[in-house]
Amino acid sequence: MPGERTVTDAEETKPYVIFRLGDEEFGVDVMNIKEIAKITTITRVPRSADFIEGVINLRGCLATVINLRKRFGFEPKEIDADSRIIIAEFEDNLIGMLVDAATEVLRIPVSNIEATPEKVTTEISEEYLSGVGKVENRRIILLDLKQVLAEKEG
Repeated sequence: MPGERTVTDAEETKPYVIFRLGDEEFGVDVMNIKEIAKITTITRVPRSADFIEGVINLRGCLATVINLRKRFGFEPKEIDADSRIIIAEFEDNLIGMLVDAATEVLRIPVSNIEATPEKVTTEISEEYLSGVGKVENRRIILLDLKQVLAEKEG
């Protein structure tokens, strides 16, 4: 029945790549992630959306890099030694997400994932969120990659 929770012996979990932007932790479904890359040369692309940093060469394939700080309206931050590019495959294209740090892959019990609350305490538009995962004393904002990576035409 819809909405009815079935109990299993081994609790179902979903793996997420966890990363930081500022003081907040975010997660994206690991199934959508190809790799996590260190910062490399990013070539600017003229007349692209302001949140698009440019493109990188990833073993002979071009990947578009979006700056999640700009995408979500966070304060700008210089790229540093902790910065990473999380590479996802989206509609047969490689897309890199520039983040402050990629910290871990974490299995979150499905029962600890809640729908996005009405009033979310984050600067990010609700359309980008798929829920909130709670692990111990952490609150991890789970992103809907399709919404984050879709290029919106103003």
